[in-house]
Amino acid sequence: MGRRLVGELPVFDFLIILALGSLVGADIAEPDINHWYVAFAIVVVGILQRIVAGLTLQSQRFKKLITFAPVIVIKDGVFLEKNLRKINYSLENILEFLRGEGIFNISDVDIAIIEANGRLSVYKKPQKNPATLQELGVAPLGAGIAHPVIIEGKIIRQTLNDLHLTEEWLAAQLNARGIPTAQAIFFSSVDGNNQIHISPYNRS
Repeated sequence: MGRRLVGELPVFDFLIILALGSLVGADIAEPDINHWYVAFAIVVVGILQRIVAGLTLQSQRFKKLITFAPVIVIKDGVFLEKNLRKINYSLENILEFLRGEGIFNISDVDIAIIEANGRLSVYKKPQKNPATLQELGVAPLGAGIAHPVIIEGKIIRQTLNDLHLTEEWLAAQLNARGIPTAQAIFFSSVDGNNQIHISPYNRS
């Protein structure tokens, strides 16, 4: 399962751990069970986990079937009640998360997202953030949130639509950098100034 922390395991990997624990526990609790059968079952479960992990890395569609998608729960200082009900989070849960981030006034929040691992990511309104060197004139101001537009070679069309951009615009940006197709990109994002960041696949 790699180096992921237990708290960050996807649902399927967590179920794999439970299945392996059940197999080993049954073998320990019942000495009459043929150990070879248990060993075979453990190997099969391990192989299944590796296959699913590989498919998850290769296919975004398959990944969505077995993992949770990030959900926006606060937008422009307003709770999205429908999304909270969808993920079975209470208002108290979100307020606790916000306090953990040092936020005690929801009006300070520009956007808050419950990630796939259940954690809360918060982006505060620019005027509520502490002054940075850039804001003091030492360096140019940033452009806010950068939105993913390409993930593992796949164009995120919904994000382009939200940013009022087209696939033709994206293709022109890639061509200007000598990149013929989105399939050569591991990750790419666009910020509020329509500046694109590109991280190509490292094939070496």
